[in-house]
Amino acid sequence: MSDLNHYIGGDLSLSATGDFLKVDGTIQGQQRVLRRLLTNPATLDSNGNVIVPADYIFHPAYGAGLPRMVGDTLNIPKIRALIRGQIFLEACVSKNPEPIITVTAIQGGVSVYIHYNDAITGKPVALAFDVNR
Repeated sequence: MSDLNHYIGGDLSLSATGDFLKVDGTIQGQQRVLRRLLTNPATLDSNGNVIVPADYIFHPAYGAGLPRMVGDTLNIPKIRALIRGQIFLEACVSKNPEPIITVTAIQGGVSVYIHYNDAITGKPVALAFDVNR
């Protein structure tokens, strides 16, 4: 099933005739992985009350919340583990071979590189992005 062609943080893509562009396959999977990793879930207190609302109000638990981690004490193993757990929630990411996840400190944030195989095609997919303020 197709999605609208949209990279998180950008505008919807339009065709030359002004129609919304659709996306499927590997590109759709990349967009879903990025959206999951860069979407902040709701932050709850110990009683389950919302302290900080979610970016995606219809599904407050959705997302890895990488942007909210910027400014905290850098814990690369924790970030890598969070990414690993979240990307496996997307059907496009194959568990075998194991994805390669590299997280590097940069000025004001982290740089992330993920190499995984598409679960449908078996072909390698690479994602690289920075998360900063």
